[in-house]
Amino acid sequence: MKDPLRPVAHVDLPQYMGDWHVIANIPYFAEKNCVDSVESYALRGDGDIDNWFTCRNKSFDAPMKRKATAKAVVVDKTSNAVWNVKFFKIISVKYVILDLDPRYQWVVVGHPSRNYGWIMARAKTMDEATYQGALASLAGQGYDVSRFKKVPQQVSSAPQPTASATQPSAAGSTN
Repeated sequence: MKDPLRPVAHVDLPQYMGDWHVIANIPYFAEKNCVDSVESYALRGDGDIDNWFTCRNKSFDAPMKRKATAKAVVVDKTSNAVWNVKFFKIISVKYVILDLDPRYQWVVVGHPSRNYGWIMARAKTMDEATYQGALASLAGQGYDVSRFKKVPQQVSSAPQPTASATQPSAAGSTN
């Protein structure tokens, strides 16, 4: 039996909302062949969260397409770091925020099975030190980090911000 995942101490939900570029994940059927992947979140009036996933299929020339729409419910109201995400009103998936930049520039998200995981950032790129720190954070939560694969993100020729800032901690952030 695996130890329970350790979520961050607190997530400021309004600050968390918006677009997150998928830098890396454990590949699975729903994100197969995706490039330029983006997870988006919007706080609803009832306190739940609208969640949708868009990407391009196999090529940066393909149009962005919404692949999934879901509703998230915050389960742990003290930390706001543990959610149930419902797809098609019947499939519920646990979403655990494991590490989070204090400036909300990158996030590490997991699932109790450790068969799903994401490293995401506000920017389309992440510096290598921050990426390695995110992997170390996942390893500290019992993940086999060799299963994580980078998701190609199209970066324009114009200067783009790079997600860096505070390095992830192997034990998880205390936000």
